[in-house]
Amino acid sequence: MREYSKSNYRDIPLFKDVNDSDWNAWKWQFKNTIRDIPTLKKIITLSEKEETNLEKSLGKFRMAITPYYASLMDREYRRDVIRLQAVPRIQELDTAPDDRDDPLHEDVDSPAPGLTHRYPDRVLFLVTHICSMYCRHCTRRRVVGDHDVHLPKDQLQLGIEYIKRHREIRDVLISGGDPLTLSDDQLAYVLDHIREIEHVEIIRLGSRMPVVMPQRITDDLVNMLRKYHPIYLNTHFNHPAEVTHEAKEACARLADAGIPVGNQTVLLRDVNDCPNIMKKLMHELLMIRVKPYYIYQCDLSVGISHFRTSIAKGMEIMENLRGHTTGMAVPTFVVDAPGGGGKIPVMPSYMISQSDRRFVLRNYEGVITTYTQPKNVFSTCGRCKICDDERYKPLDGVAKLLNGEKMCLEPQELVRRKRI
Repeated sequence: MREYSKSNYRDIPLFKDVNDSDWNAWKWQFKNTIRDIPTLKKIITLSEKEETNLEKSLGKFRMAITPYYASLMDREYRRDVIRLQAVPRIQELDTAPDDRDDPLHEDVDSPAPGLTHRYPDRVLFLVTHICSMYCRHCTRRRVVGDHDVHLPKDQLQLGIEYIKRHREIRDVLISGGDPLTLSDDQLAYVLDHIREIEHVEIIRLGSRMPVVMPQRITDDLVNMLRKYHPIYLNTHFNHPAEVTHEAKEACARLADAGIPVGNQTVLLRDVNDCPNIMKKLMHELLMIRVKPYYIYQCDLSVGISHFRTSIAKGMEIMENLRGHTTGMAVPTFVVDAPGGGGKIPVMPSYMISQSDRRFVLRNYEGVITTYTQPKNVFSTCGRCKICDDERYKPLDGVAKLLNGEKMCLEPQELVRRKRI
């Protein structure tokens, strides 16, 4: 059975005297979030230059790191993947030409406070601006970390009334901020009102709590959530280092309560922009009963251009997943289109060519094969004898696949042909 690492908070002087009951209480974690440089310096080493740059960065964007997530950071290594996601860098002050405060037009497509209605049958409902941690790659930094408030009840009610009026809405995604920063009673208030709407079929929660503060996933919380089935939770693991014993236990509580958990990874430079890291992450997620759902191309939000990779990197990662591991471990790579265009799948091309009779396809191994389409719906030949003349027939390659003389082309060194 795989052994999962635990947070090493006892090794950190700041936390060495914290008792287990406090450390494992989500309200203690929330209350003791690291928000300033003096506290951060008690956890990791900062050079004089880093400290100066951090002060400059905090002049524009705030910092919040949960004690749990901070305990996963390497004290000395500045390129540590946990640290890169949690500690502000001077690059956040750089604004690329295409950066936008609201690149996905969530505010533009908002018919009620906190509500975005982009797709026909579903809405995004941002019920809070508060997160337990301010991820440095956050796409909603225009509001998260700027306004530390939950959506007031009168504004919540406006969103709920909109959902009631629009009977086409069958799916409500509750996000924020992080909706699990609400107390159980506050969250139940929202869920009660949405579940009462007859045409709403499913409710989803978007939360990074299982990753950055797994203590929030309590028995009381999951027992409350299970009253609102069918309910789903999508979380946000970006690297295998985040898949700890504590995270595993949090996801197990959700799964055991019948709450399916999906994962939405953001492709981040220097964090997970590697096919092997991504494959390991997807395998680790399945082992803790979390289904890989999306890999996102990093958005065009202000101050996160240093995290962005090329789209080609995402396609390379997908090329190394599809066929090379179980289909359950293969998420969809998407670009959330600027301007509110929504999530657009981007995949390597597996179709090589086509005629009105046959499709020529290739698989992950490089095998090129054909799929013959039904005869009765396409044009037929046989009107003359030219097709019987060898001078006009293709000599080899894809053309022979299209005319039906071959069914597939295989690389010479095909690995599976060598297996015994």
